[in-house]
Amino acid sequence: MKTMIHTIKEINERKDILPNHTLGYQIFDTCYTVSKTIESTFTFLTGQEEYQPNIRNSTGKYLVGIIGSGGSFLSVASSRILGLSDMPQIGYTSSCPLLSDKFQFPSYYRTIPSDKIQSEAMVNLIQHFGWVWVGAIAADDEYGKYGVKTFKEKMKSAHLCVAFSETIPKVYSNEKMQNAIKALKSSTARVIVLFTSDIDLSPFVLEMVHHNITDRTWIASEAWITSALIAKPEYFPYFGGTIGFAIPRTVIPGLKEFLNDVHPSKDPNDILTIEFWQTAFNCTWPNSSVPYNVDHRVNMTGKEDRLYDMSDQLCTGEEKLEDLKNTYLDVSQLRITNNVRQAVYAMAYALDRLSRCDLTEEEKTYIKCSHIPDYDPSDLTVYLRRLGFTSHDGRKMQFDRAGDLEIGHYDILNWQIDNAGEIAFVKVGEYKFQESSFELVLTKNSTLFWNTESSRLPDSVCTKLCPPGTRKGILYGKPHCCFDCIPCADGYVSEKEGQRECDPCGEDDWSNAQKNKCVPKEVEFLAYEEALGFTLVILSILGALVVLAVIVVYVIHRHTPLVKANDRELSFLIQMSLLITVLSSLLFIGKPLNWSCMARQVTLALGFCLCLSSILGKTISLFFAYRISISKTRLISMHPVIRKLIVLVCVLGEIGACSAYLVLEPPRMFKNIEPQNVKIIFECNEGSIEFLCSIFGFDVLLALLCFLTTFVARQLPDNYYEGKCITFAMLVFFIVWISFVPAYLSTKGKFKVAVELFAILASSYGLLGCIFLPKCFIILLRPKRNTDETVGGRVPTVDRSIQLTSASVSSELNNTTVSTVLDE
Repeated sequence: MKTMIHTIKEINERKDILPNHTLGYQIFDTCYTVSKTIESTFTFLTGQEEYQPNIRNSTGKYLVGIIGSGGSFLSVASSRILGLSDMPQIGYTSSCPLLSDKFQFPSYYRTIPSDKIQSEAMVNLIQHFGWVWVGAIAADDEYGKYGVKTFKEKMKSAHLCVAFSETIPKVYSNEKMQNAIKALKSSTARVIVLFTSDIDLSPFVLEMVHHNITDRTWIASEAWITSALIAKPEYFPYFGGTIGFAIPRTVIPGLKEFLNDVHPSKDPNDILTIEFWQTAFNCTWPNSSVPYNVDHRVNMTGKEDRLYDMSDQLCTGEEKLEDLKNTYLDVSQLRITNNVRQAVYAMAYALDRLSRCDLTEEEKTYIKCSHIPDYDPSDLTVYLRRLGFTSHDGRKMQFDRAGDLEIGHYDILNWQIDNAGEIAFVKVGEYKFQESSFELVLTKNSTLFWNTESSRLPDSVCTKLCPPGTRKGILYGKPHCCFDCIPCADGYVSEKEGQRECDPCGEDDWSNAQKNKCVPKEVEFLAYEEALGFTLVILSILGALVVLAVIVVYVIHRHTPLVKANDRELSFLIQMSLLITVLSSLLFIGKPLNWSCMARQVTLALGFCLCLSSILGKTISLFFAYRISISKTRLISMHPVIRKLIVLVCVLGEIGACSAYLVLEPPRMFKNIEPQNVKIIFECNEGSIEFLCSIFGFDVLLALLCFLTTFVARQLPDNYYEGKCITFAMLVFFIVWISFVPAYLSTKGKFKVAVELFAILASSYGLLGCIFLPKCFIILLRPKRNTDETVGGRVPTVDRSIQLTSASVSSELNNTTVSTVLDE
């Protein structure tokens, strides 16, 4: 009030604003109630306490506009009435967003930012400190309700959560107060937003002290952040560390001197000054009709803190304002006070523009010039709507279409204790706004005080951030800030805290045990270094050495009858083919590559084809020998070229099939991750199964023909064993490969390759042992039996105990010797 009076006097003394007019004022005490506000509003409008506007006040002066009221719910009440007459009203502390509605409040303007901006600022501050779970408490009036409503909308847009929302009753209600306290104590939210005035907050503060609720961080609205009523040292354990937004502080020139220049003796009719003096100094002014204050106000001297009903002590007039310990003379926190100054200046500037008809050419087409005092109140609102000026401290003041400030900023304050033990409002940053742009700036070197046990930044979450290796899981019926932490599935990881989803690992990676990092998958193939692979290598090399030993024996004894019998060249071809098949097993060991995948199956197929076709040449010879023996006809020898031609045709056919296989659909190295996701199994994709079955099917056909021909020839006389040895070799071959099929299909990975290698080596060893072991035994250990008579002739009667080798084809039928020794 005193600031408004001071500003009006300052304007009247200036020559550049309203030089030919004088501003006056009339003051009514609303007592912070709606009823008194409406009563005073009608008094303003009627001038004679008649409920019809005459636009003059009770003194008969022309009513320009109204400054106030001092609260959102009061401004809403008065502005609904003033808006009917388009009477300009400029508020200085009413920040409720509802007042921006020009349909309901067409003539209302304000020099304080709307709570839409303050709510946006609060949400930005909450995001800056990483809080996601925040409570909200509001006064049970328009300021609190609409402030929290806007705040909750902004929180939802920012994907943050409001833990609870409670109200502080304006008329004390123990039930409502206890509901707010209960919600505060039971919630896990440690950061609470308070949208209320200091007067409404006072009962709640006492409840906080009574319940000893500490360890909370409060985000204050501008209505109480600098309130001396709340900012008391005894409340610091409960509200210390409060952070909030305040109207920027400024210095008003001459205000301190003006405040000191107040005394009841200067104007005996100034009842407000008399009431102030009586309350401040706890005395009664002599000969005054002003009753002594008996309301809720307390002693302002700071000596006691109790209510006073009456005082018999008379004021002497010699009391000194300097002795007061209150905020009256404290001009260090002029914040809302400065808004009053700007409101008065806004009204004066608008009136000055109206008096000079300061309109653009376009505006003059639909707005007529008016003159003081002959103008309609709505004319002045036109000038207010497009008003802009610069205050004494350099701040730009400009209203938008809704009557709100277009540009400005908040101070961000933090409650701390100074060296004197008093609460200090420490500026730690600013929140700047201009039209649709916002900027939160915290001072780099500022130190924030947090009211926590550790004095560190508090956490305010419903559920702590899920650690790496887990993801957020929805809790149905709960806000999205409350969630379960679910471990990531195999093959998925979360490397950061609070991930909503787990990220899949790459094709060659897998999740570790903690599910917080992708690691390369374990690679599996039959390696040389492991025991199984090393064993198979040894068996392969051992088999190759045995085959080479047999070859050496045959080469050394190549001119003996046993080696020459039944086609020596075919025996060498069999030995070479067995060497190929044994060594081809080495291609199956080690990391598969494209070339090794193509080489190993083709080499194996060609090796077996050469071996089996050579055996077929021998078994066909034996088959003819058997037919001759049972038909008792003379021997018709099979020329050696025919047997070699059989081998050549079979091998060429196999080569053709293998070539087509390699050209059309060749095998390729393949990373198999299907059997076990945790592993990469390096194996060969055999390409065309049809081609693979064709080339090995041909080998099976050769083996079957060998078996059938030698099976028939096994019935030659007892001294003939070549057919029986080959028959047994073919039986071993079939047993090995028939048992191989189910074992191969039931295994995976490197063991699948190992099964195939065992089959290759077993069948090769079987063929080598059954066909060549008896002959090598005779050549090396029984050389006397390696003669033409034993191998190709008749066995003497006196020596029938001597068994012929498997190469002998001498048979005695009905005392007739039939020679079936085949040509070399």
